[in-house]
Amino acid sequence: MLDDIFNECEIKMQHSVEHMMRDFKTLRTGKVTTQVLDNIKVDYYGTPTALDQVGSVLATDATTITINPWEKNLLSVIESAISKANIGVNPNNDGNVIKLFFPPMTVEQRQESVKQMKSMGENAKIGVRNDRRTSNDKIKKLEKDKEITVDELKSAQERVQRITDKYIAKIDEILKTKEAEILKV
Repeated sequence: MLDDIFNECEIKMQHSVEHMMRDFKTLRTGKVTTQVLDNIKVDYYGTPTALDQVGSVLATDATTITINPWEKNLLSVIESAISKANIGVNPNNDGNVIKLFFPPMTVEQRQESVKQMKSMGENAKIGVRNDRRTSNDKIKKLEKDKEITVDELKSAQERVQRITDKYIAKIDEILKTKEAEILKV
């Protein structure tokens, strides 16, 4: 019973870390990646569709992304969706492809990215702490229902706290590494 609670707790906390890592992909670092476009949706015949579903999206070099739509009539739709997304660049439409030229990041932009990254990390920590509370509530319910003793309750809560500490430390380590990556010129 308790082992199930511990395993579920670990799995949920790992999901919080994975979610944070997915969020990081939307941040701009020194080298541009196509993930900065992941949250942009275009109106594809009435359906909001991801950019990579309506054309090829490639990072052709460290500062350029090229979008080659499979249907040329989507060029203006893609162009307007990128403009509305406010990702810091204006799309260049040459009639065949859309190119996004990202200028080198300034120190202020890097610091802003670090701020966003820390906010994402804090959200992950909140998720981990919520998972801890959920697990502790389940353990308290077991004790209330007389399925475990008070001593087992205490040791189970201590184990949940150790699991929590492990994931908080993991998040802190990832944040430290990512911050160094973003601030490196």
